[in-house]
Amino acid sequence: MTPENAPASRWNDLERPPLNESALRHALLQPGGLWTSLDIVPSTGSTNSDLAARAASLEGEGAVLVAEEQTAGRGRLDRSWTSPARSGLFLSVLLRPGKNVPTERWGWLPLLAGVACATGLARAAGVDMSLKWPNDLLVKVNGEERKTGGILAERAGDDAVVVGIGLNVTLRADELPVPGAGSLALANAISTDRDPLLRAVLRSLEQWYGDWREAGGDPGLSGVQEAYAAGCATLGRPVRAELPGERSVIGEAVAIDGDGRLVLSTEGGGRQAISAGDIVHLRPAG
Repeated sequence: MTPENAPASRWNDLERPPLNESALRHALLQPGGLWTSLDIVPSTGSTNSDLAARAASLEGEGAVLVAEEQTAGRGRLDRSWTSPARSGLFLSVLLRPGKNVPTERWGWLPLLAGVACATGLARAAGVDMSLKWPNDLLVKVNGEERKTGGILAERAGDDAVVVGIGLNVTLRADELPVPGAGSLALANAISTDRDPLLRAVLRSLEQWYGDWREAGGDPGLSGVQEAYAAGCATLGRPVRAELPGERSVIGEAVAIDGDGRLVLSTEGGGRQAISAGDIVHLRPAG
């Protein structure tokens, strides 16, 4: 039988082996820990959509859903996210911050997840990862900033949030969905083994989320605001904020405020806080 007509097998691409579900459960599902269940599916449209649909039937928080392949992954502004099977990490987690965290602070969850991913992967993959406001994960490929991941947080009922994470791990240059994309492999990561990378992301997320929730969702007391600002590649550079209603604002990104908004210093000395929009990093004049 030739490779072209061979039946589908989890071992067809030995460079991209499947995740080890039993080992991951053993490592991550600990008594008293955040993660309460972990399921891996071969393929699905969107882990966020699937987990949100199950949220009402699940008790507590900490459910993790991972897909080896996403066929209709979603990013911000309804953008699509697709990658070859087993080439990345595609997962969603169910969180219920509880009554001690005011709902107006839940908007910090995607930024917190960005900090968790960047810090966890810096250790496990040995890459210098930075954050583009509000929820892009950047690596450098041949000295150029490239998006290698993204985060999408969505409400699931009155008391729950589903946080989705998509990360390109082993994508080659000819597999990138757009020219500005990247992957851990292209960034010369010291490891692209997805099992330890997934463990690192979830353990880091558990730590940052626990500290944030213990602080009542306060971004300052929990250290999330400081950590995000320290790792944010958007700060200190000229940007264009493309806002709803086909409006745009140009200025220098100078701060992340207590509500997680990007603060721009605009022409004439004014300041504007951006709560939603698309940010374009501009080259400095001259």
